Amino acid sequence: MARLLADRPADTLTIGDMARQLGHSHGAVRNAALTLVRRGEADQSGSGQPEFRANANTSTAAQTAVISPPGTHAPRAQPTTARTTIPAAATPRQTTGPIRRAGGQLYHPRELADLPDVEALNRLRDADVPVLLYGPPGTGKTSLVEAAFPDLLTVAGDGDTTVGDLIGEYTQADSGGYVFQYGPLVTAMTEGRALLIDDATLISPKVLAALYPAMDGRRQIQVKAHKGETIKAEPGFYVVAGHNPGVHGAVLTEALSSRFSVQIQIGTDYDLAKALRIDARVVRVARNLAHRVELGELGWAPQLRELLSYQKTEAVLGTNAALANLVGIAPVEDRDAVADAVIKAVGVKKIAPLTLGKQLPASAARQPPSAGSAHRGRPR
Repeated sequence: MARLLADRPADTLTIGDMARQLGHSHGAVRNAALTLVRRGEADQSGSGQPEFRANANTSTAAQTAVISPPGTHAPRAQPTTARTTIPAAATPRQTTGPIRRAGGQLYHPRELADLPDVEALNRLRDADVPVLLYGPPGTGKTSLVEAAFPDLLTVAGDGDTTVGDLIGEYTQADSGGYVFQYGPLVTAMTEGRALLIDDATLISPKVLAALYPAMDGRRQIQVKAHKGETIKAEPGFYVVAGHNPGVHGAVLTEALSSRFSVQIQIGTDYDLAKALRIDARVVRVARNLAHRVELGELGWAPQLRELLSYQKTEAVLGTNAALANLVGIAPVEDRDAVADAVIKAVGVKKIAPLTLGKQLPASAARQPPSAGSAHRGRPR
């Protein structure tokens, strides 16, 4: 693990990234990555789905095996105080925005069933009504859940997700033996926490079947890999899932759909994008492209995530570069249509994906951008 991170010092890798490259299960990779972080031999960032990268100590860790003293490897985290289920009307919650998420980002609540969306989700949780959020990537599904549930645990689903990634599996301890590491499903059940199954429809139905007994009237699962142990859900345990219908391989089975009594479509709030002072012309382009997606003419349109990225890129590299990047991140099959829409909206003659140009002379010095230079590049 340390060698993988040390060989890619500029990259930030998720558990899934590393598991695919190392050929190990997500659970084993997660444990190893957290061990490196605990020892100060790697850095962790991100909310919901953690990300890891090398630091100054990673190269040394990759060369020499460091074994922690016996007993420092805990097979199971101590349960925290379970979330108490209180009638929604009496629960002191922040329901109007912006709400600061665990990672520090701000979430701006939207209306759902005549309520702020975070309040609606909390009421559904109090009533133990599972929710499935569906919509294109980048529309804010994960952000909404993180804002609603500060105690959230997240499973980032994909085709390689295993039952062990949900429930747990045996991994090698620092002392050399093997211990059973409980997965996020067990942790959420025993600590009364919310669990987000992100991209649930990319996970094999056979794997998801391990989740269903925890969601029905039994509210318990059997951990066959660990002595047939029975895990019962504490009050507050709650499951919410995310589904991206347009993603290749995403299949919403009847078995999965039937477990979620409430299903909520999530789309980009383009009015919010304008309120966040994103270039109104680009927001208009995104809205028009989204309408064409609804009509079946296109397969992609910029969502709020891409619009926020556009705003950041524009501030650093200027408008021309940000527009070129917006075109470049579009799928190849939709890129020409996106470029045409951008050309018409901003009045330029041509726009192409952001591309490296010719080599600069050796004597050319890098000049720091002056104040306001990010906007002097606006097409005329």
